[in-house]
Amino acid sequence: MSTTPNRIRRTHRVVDRLHAAVQDDQGSATAEYAVVILAAVAFAGVLVAVMRSGEVQTILTELVRGALAL
Repeated sequence: MSTTPNRIRRTHRVVDRLHAAVQDDQGSATAEYAVVILAAVAFAGVLVAVMRSGEVQTILTELVRGALAL
């Protein structure tokens, strides 16, 4: 019977350590910046792909010519 209280205490210590580890948010800001940078790079890649398409280049060229004609 004496092992049961010891197991309970050990279990509580493990749970307390896990709880402390989960509550520690050190480095979370860096991770958030990394996610934002990855999203920005992905958006830039999509934008480059769209800008290289022939239709978009034609539309932009006509828009610039129209603006210069004024």
